[in-house]
Amino acid sequence: MRLLLFGPPGAGKGTQARKLVDRYTLTQIATGNIIRAAMKNDTPVGREAKSYVEQGELVPDDVVRKLAEGAIADAGYDDFILDGYPRTLQQATWLTTFLSEHDASLQAVLSLEVDDEEIVDRLSKRRVHAKTGENYHLDVNPPPADVDEELIIQRPDDQPETVRNRLSVYRDQTEPLKSYYKERDLLVPVDGTGTPDDVHERIADTLTTLA
Repeated sequence: MRLLLFGPPGAGKGTQARKLVDRYTLTQIATGNIIRAAMKNDTPVGREAKSYVEQGELVPDDVVRKLAEGAIADAGYDDFILDGYPRTLQQATWLTTFLSEHDASLQAVLSLEVDDEEIVDRLSKRRVHAKTGENYHLDVNPPPADVDEELIIQRPDDQPETVRNRLSVYRDQTEPLKSYYKERDLLVPVDGTGTPDDVHERIADTLTTLA
C-alpha cells in the first residue's frame, strides 16, 4: 500500500498517519519530523531549515527532496505513507516521476478537509514536551499533572499569527495539488473533523477499495 496523506497544517495528518501505520503495518514518511530532528540536533540542514519553519514558510525543495528520496528508498519503495509531502506542484511532479521509475506509484491521496478557524484553534492550543517530543492539546489532551510545566512548550510555528501565515502559504502553494491528483484519479477527500478515531474509520472505509 502506497499512500499520501494530504491536508492543511493542523488537519491531523500526523495522528492519522500513525494510526494507519499501526493498522496496516506501513512506514510513516514525515519530512516535517525529519526536519525538526535536524533542527533540534543543529545540523547544517537543520540550521538552514530553521529560519523558514519559524516564519511558517516552506523549506526549500532541494533540502526536502533529499530527505524524502532517502526515506522512500529505506522503506523499500512500498508499504509507506507520505505525511505532509509533497507540498508544491514541483515536488509532486518530481515524486510522480521518482515513484514511477521505481514501479511504486501512489495508490491513493487522502485529503483531510478541515475549516481554517478550527485549524487555528487546534494548533494554537497544541503544546510539546521539550525533551520527549510528546504532543498535547490544552483542551482535549492536556499534559499530565506530574509533568514539569517548564518542559511543556509552544512551538514558534504554532503561534496563532504564524498558523494563519502557514495556512495562507498552504492555500497558495499546496492546495493546487488537489487538482493535480484529482486529474490522476488519486484524490480521496475525507472529512477531518470529529475525534481522531472517527476520522480514522472514515479513512479505513475508503481504503477497502484498494484491497
